Amino acid sequence: MTKLSDSVQYVKGVGPKRVRILNRLGIETIEDLLYYFPRTHSDRSRPKPIAGLLDGEYATITGVIKVRSVIRPRKGLEIIKVAIDDGTGIAYADWYNQPYLIEYLKEGTKIAISGTVEKKYKKTEIKNFAYEIIEEEKELLNTLRIVPVYNLTEGINQKYLRTIVKRVLDEYASSLPEPLPLDIRRRNKLIRISQAINSIHFPRIRRNYQDARKRLVFDEFFLLQLGIALRKKKIEEVGKGIRYRKPGELIGKFSQLLPFELTSAQRRVIGEIISDMQQDKPMNRLLQGDVGSGKTVVAVYALLKAIEDGYQGAIMAPTEILAQQHYLTLQQLLIPLKIRIELLIGSTREKEKKRIRKKVEEGKVDIIIGTHTLVQEAAKFAKLGLIIIDEQHKFGVLQRATLRKKGLTPDVLVMTATPIPRTLALTVYGDLNISVLDEMPPGRKGITTYWVPQSQRRNIYLFIENEIKKGRQAYIVYPLVSESEKMEELKAATEMQKHLQEEVFPNFRVGLIHGQMPGDEKERIMTDFKNKKMNILVSTTVIEVGIDISNASIMLIEDAQRFGLAQLHQLRGRIGRGEYQSYCLMFAIPRTFEGKRRIKVMTETGDGFQIAEEDLELRGPGEFFGTRQHGLPDLKIANLLRDQRLLETARQEAFTFIKKDPNLKKPEHRLIRKSLLSKFKGGLEIS
Repeated sequence: MTKLSDSVQYVKGVGPKRVRILNRLGIETIEDLLYYFPRTHSDRSRPKPIAGLLDGEYATITGVIKVRSVIRPRKGLEIIKVAIDDGTGIAYADWYNQPYLIEYLKEGTKIAISGTVEKKYKKTEIKNFAYEIIEEEKELLNTLRIVPVYNLTEGINQKYLRTIVKRVLDEYASSLPEPLPLDIRRRNKLIRISQAINSIHFPRIRRNYQDARKRLVFDEFFLLQLGIALRKKKIEEVGKGIRYRKPGELIGKFSQLLPFELTSAQRRVIGEIISDMQQDKPMNRLLQGDVGSGKTVVAVYALLKAIEDGYQGAIMAPTEILAQQHYLTLQQLLIPLKIRIELLIGSTREKEKKRIRKKVEEGKVDIIIGTHTLVQEAAKFAKLGLIIIDEQHKFGVLQRATLRKKGLTPDVLVMTATPIPRTLALTVYGDLNISVLDEMPPGRKGITTYWVPQSQRRNIYLFIENEIKKGRQAYIVYPLVSESEKMEELKAATEMQKHLQEEVFPNFRVGLIHGQMPGDEKERIMTDFKNKKMNILVSTTVIEVGIDISNASIMLIEDAQRFGLAQLHQLRGRIGRGEYQSYCLMFAIPRTFEGKRRIKVMTETGDGFQIAEEDLELRGPGEFFGTRQHGLPDLKIANLLRDQRLLETARQEAFTFIKKDPNLKKPEHRLIRKSLLSKFKGGLEIS
């Protein structure tokens, strides 16, 4: 007997040649074929009378072949022409170069055919059709029913795939093991797995499909949330965390030094973080807030709490330039408090790296800021108490775990300026508690955003000139899309800086910054721009995160259609940081619906959470967040936006389930455990 885990090659009609084609679709086992869900369905269940067919519609007809003829208009071309009569009228269909069909398409044969209707010269023809000969006791797969439509690859067609899927369903679906306990199925009105797998491929009526989809979506979410629940439990079981004392002098002094009032959202979130740090289990919190909502100041409060209790803090940023920005900001804020801060990044000279690592190990550094270099084995800490990870979506779960192992169950605060829709937060960050900064610091003017036609370029340059004369500064950003384009794009930015300096703004100072520059040069340029030594900064996306210059009130984005929506929003967040009205101007020639929608959304809203929802809708969760780097399985059928309620239900069920059987050790949960480990493929960090 073959098993579900056996190669699909053993299915009748596959064999060694076709197995390679199926492998290209990710179908390797018999189980893979069962779970290769249709991308859509075509309802061909209700045939129409030929007399009532409309030109251009897609329709199904049934009838009897009245006339059949074979013509050979030229060498190498043979056409079988058939007239089908259903009692109300005649429709015609042609088959090209398929001589073996002559035997089947005989006069008097009953046929069903689904295709596009074409009416011309008082004749009704069916084009681009699927057909089947109607025989007693033969189940039709391609017409006269709701028909599955699959994603294909070269070498196989829909008819073939439907045939082998049906063959496997008939043989295996009824014996599929049922992993979900009966009480969960009853509570959530879920059909059996065997029924769901049958109906997702070949539903009898639409309701069958809806019930099947509900069950399969629930299964995906349930397994996903089980994995997240286990990960959360594992983090909480690491052992006792650091129990910090109540905030002391250091935090009090810092509050007095701050030149501005905290927003009520900042105060609330600081309270949540400090409260976490005073518990005896490790903090595991996500801080999300839109660009400019004041996350850095919140992070400083957490760092000072750790430092005043004798611990070290680490900040991990995704890029060197963002790490440098954190270093400069913290130096400015904390110099009066004599806090010892060091920066450790890839471009730091080797000798300097050794010196910094030694100081960190000896406890002579309070805050260490770096990129992924902090994860590497050579970096050791004397007493690591708090890890702050900025822009978490750029880091994988495993990096987070590696950094955690360097300290004695340190607290973890994850920050992101990419607003995350609730469904995605529950999925990707399901193992974290979430704080949201949903209020902007007072005194900030809004950012007005325009999509500008190329014909207005001269006027835009005049507008920038007038704003600079008022004392403002501007960014002009060019896209840097992929590694292969780096040199070409660099050249574009470099050449444009020269062109803008010499021919467009000869009376102003035009600077240039890009990712290929050494760290100290980027730092110097950032500082010069901040100190108003230049009026315009030409840049690649290197400024997407981190540079905070309150006097910059204009951003001109070239070829805006080449940026993602989240990236455009991040770039726009570089301006509007002072008391001046700010303007984001985009030159764009989008060629796709998605491209046009991205640019339009940017002009319609400045709300990061609304933009994140739109971005998720446009790109889908996998691309939006790169779920693979999180060790999370891909979703085959569930949709994070459409299926929000089911996600929340599955999450509640999963977390309750883990409380009852924390390590999935009960014999009746063996199948769930097996499915879970196979789904996460090692990304769970559980045995």
